[in-house]
Amino acid sequence: MAVETSAQLQIGGMHCAGCVATVEKALKSVPGVRTAEVNLVTERARVEYDPLAAAPEQLFNAVKEAGYSAKLAGSDSSTAGRELVEERERRAAELRRLTILSVALSTPVVVLSMLAPEFPSKNWILFALTLPVWAYCGWQFHAGAVAARRAPTMDTLVSLGTSSAFFYSAFVTFTHGWDTQGAEVYFDTAAVIITLILVGRFLEGRARARTGAAIRALVALQPARARLSSGEEVALEEVRAGDLVEVRPGEKIPLDGEVVEGASSADESMLTGESMPVEKNVGSPVTGGTVNGNGWMRYCVTRTGADGTLQQIIRLVEEAQGSKAPLQALADRFAGVFVPIVIAIALLTFGAWMVLSAGLSVALIRAVAVLVIACPCAMGLATPTAIMVAAGRAAQRGILAKGGASLEKAARVTTVVLDKTGTLTEGHPEVTDAIALAADSDWLMLAAAVESRSEHPLAQAVVRYRAPGANHHAENFQAVPGEGAIATVDGRTIIVGTRKLFRRHGGDSAALKSQLSRLEEQGKTAIIVAEASRPLGIIAVADRLAAGAVDAVRELQSMGLKISMITGDNRRTAEAVAKEAGIADVVAECLPGEKALRVRDLQSRGEVVAMAGDGVNDAPALAAADLGVAVAARGASAAGNVAVETADLVLLGRNLQSLPEALRLGRATTRIIRQNLFWAFVYNVIGIPLAALGYLNPMFAAGAMALSSVSVVTNSLRLRKF
Repeated sequence: MAVETSAQLQIGGMHCAGCVATVEKALKSVPGVRTAEVNLVTERARVEYDPLAAAPEQLFNAVKEAGYSAKLAGSDSSTAGRELVEERERRAAELRRLTILSVALSTPVVVLSMLAPEFPSKNWILFALTLPVWAYCGWQFHAGAVAARRAPTMDTLVSLGTSSAFFYSAFVTFTHGWDTQGAEVYFDTAAVIITLILVGRFLEGRARARTGAAIRALVALQPARARLSSGEEVALEEVRAGDLVEVRPGEKIPLDGEVVEGASSADESMLTGESMPVEKNVGSPVTGGTVNGNGWMRYCVTRTGADGTLQQIIRLVEEAQGSKAPLQALADRFAGVFVPIVIAIALLTFGAWMVLSAGLSVALIRAVAVLVIACPCAMGLATPTAIMVAAGRAAQRGILAKGGASLEKAARVTTVVLDKTGTLTEGHPEVTDAIALAADSDWLMLAAAVESRSEHPLAQAVVRYRAPGANHHAENFQAVPGEGAIATVDGRTIIVGTRKLFRRHGGDSAALKSQLSRLEEQGKTAIIVAEASRPLGIIAVADRLAAGAVDAVRELQSMGLKISMITGDNRRTAEAVAKEAGIADVVAECLPGEKALRVRDLQSRGEVVAMAGDGVNDAPALAAADLGVAVAARGASAAGNVAVETADLVLLGRNLQSLPEALRLGRATTRIIRQNLFWAFVYNVIGIPLAALGYLNPMFAAGAMALSSVSVVTNSLRLRKF
């Protein structure tokens, strides 16, 4: 049986889509590597490999041989995030220094070249000023080109173009000596190209730094220390599950837990997008990173470190930001052959102008313009910058997107299927009626004994209403998905569930029809309690619509989406709830497997289906849907249940109004990606022929190339205001 593990690598030295293709190819060449996915913006690679055939050192060596650096990315999100920020700040400071020096040296080169009259030492002065720009300020391009000699990248194009102009000009200078007559040089071309590209990378770096603002904000949410109930303040790393922590008014809650003393409220807006404070009393869950209100609380820590909700959210957002959307595949395929094609076009351009007897200098400058105008950078940044900004913005709004593909799928949704209990409704049903049908005073406690073994919200409502007596213990418990449960209590076979389950065990629900119908028409779920085939009573449970559910449905409909409600509940109850929510299409009395079949049926009709649910019984339908959406309870682990694990999107805080927002964000993200890719492709398709035909000076080409990358990042940053 094959063994497989995954590793996250931090990659250094990448600048364009060609770099991404080179690193991916190098990693995939290592024996035992199954997949390798590299992200230009996050500078990370996710590698799945067989640990029996490959080791991390082999991955590092493969990347190093390709001309880049690699190390294992930190597993702790906070630490790794801080390290990456520090590294980027260091590189930004170095780039700023090189840019300033390059501008300072290039400015007199341009002034002398364009404005100063000819004088004997002019070319020598230009050579002296350009040499440090080409050799020192542009060293990163030349080193990158040498390192990527097997798979040319953007550095190759820049190095070839500037080196051609510089060495040609140096040759002319040395051969003509002090005689500048007829000694046409292009030192200004070499210096300005390097300067403009450095300026472009500096601006691009500043813009790209803003794309990670959401992660930095999430990391900053968690305080560094916690106050134990003893009054001692300790680092979070020292706190263990089970420790008691105190939180004073206005302080940040350091870790996940459950309130054991005191009462307050908490601002959870940064995690869930909900602006209203949430009341916290004894037994209430609290989440690390949220802000305590005006009260004092003592709580018991339940999750620490990487298990905490905030850390899981950061991890999911990082994974989403580091993933690729399917649209990126087009750019990746193009980038793999782009640079070699450009070099070939440059050579053809040079040859063609030589054949046309334009002269060596003209042919050379046209070829240099082709090399410089070409820009795989914009293509490489088109998708990941948009995904990074969108995933971060989604997290700020209480939406976790599991990868770029999730956002792209959200844009294509045509039909939304909503589960009832816990999704459209609050998920906290309460018993409204208890109707005895037999002379058995213990019937409610017998029902509660059976339901105490179940996790279903309706079962818990029965337990809350009438806890089982001390002598009532359920044995041989059997859950019947979508229908109820059966167990032996005090030697008696007790059935608690739907009329379908009751009939299957020989019961006659016809006699109960009028009472069941009356309750169901009121939007209540009627549960039959029976001993074998003898009915003991009927319990009616009602669950109110969740706050904002009606508005969410109305907004989804206004987006042109078809809405369907699906539930295991009986038809009358389902239709009553659906009518209140404003949904016309209702599928009731569905087993979990049948929910998945319903989703597949819609897909067979050409619909792109988003399925929203909150429980284990929704997992098959979430997995079958084109876009699975988990509605996670407030305070629950971000990856703590089957529905969340199965879903593509997670809505925190049971906020259904986040669903239309998530779908709109998916549409906006896909629109931005398409705009980025369109302009990146159009820029090259138009720019390269113009350069080859002599309509673009290499210096203007360099400026345009640098601005193309900046424009792509800037366009993606518009999603921050979504």
